[in-house]
Amino acid sequence: MHERQDNRERRHEHQAILDWLTPIDYAAQQSNFIGRRQEGTGQWLLKSDEFQTWLKTSTQTLFCPGIPGAGKTIITSIVVDDLFIRFRNDATVGIAYLYCNYQRQQEQKPIDLLTSLLKQLVQEQPLVPEIVKSLYECHKSRRTRPSFDEVSKVLHSVVAGFSRAFIIIDALDECQTFDGGRTRLLSEIISLQAKTGANLFATSRFIPEIERECEGRILEIRASDEDVRRYLDGHMSRLPKCVSRSLDLREKIKAEIIKATDGMYVPSYSTRLSGSG
Repeated sequence: MHERQDNRERRHEHQAILDWLTPIDYAAQQSNFIGRRQEGTGQWLLKSDEFQTWLKTSTQTLFCPGIPGAGKTIITSIVVDDLFIRFRNDATVGIAYLYCNYQRQQEQKPIDLLTSLLKQLVQEQPLVPEIVKSLYECHKSRRTRPSFDEVSKVLHSVVAGFSRAFIIIDALDECQTFDGGRTRLLSEIISLQAKTGANLFATSRFIPEIERECEGRILEIRASDEDVRRYLDGHMSRLPKCVSRSLDLREKIKAEIIKATDGMYVPSYSTRLSGSG
């Protein structure tokens, strides 16, 4: 009975600390985005030499820019999903991700984003690291919030406790820019990477400033013809019967759409409220 009571108290404390860190949870967005993916899409990136090298080597950055509508958010969700499946039986690997959105900049200040990364890495562990408990106890009793530097110090310690760590950030171009927010976040992530060996995967529109800061391998995101074809194959049933019954007509329609998309992902306009894709 005492053991069960202790376990309940530990679970309660664990959840209380997670809730205190931040109420923001990107899991719902991840489920939404990956749910919109057409089965089998994104394999071109997962099988690419750039991704495989990034996956197998520590302290690597893979920066994936793309035009608006290229499907960057869908690709990000595919990467996140692949990592969780790949390392689901390895508790020594930490995975955390962010979906930046210019419509939510008020809740996505640099400290908010760092705290979200910390929360995700803590919730993966059966026990709350002592350094996180100390941060919680120090501020909870005084009803204060930790500073950027405090969160940074704790995040470094937690990431260092994993054998491998992966940080995924979608839409860096939509990260808060006033007061140097995006620059501060990137500087912190790059410092974290240098000190802990963490890997960074990031997407953005083509912005020279971000490209300079994200030094590493670059792999442009463009909707592949194969991905567009897979998506169209899954939606042919929506066409009028007189069209869907004709194989030649279906193939002509798909060929014209693939030609017209020119690197844009067909359903990307509906993947994000911001429309960046």
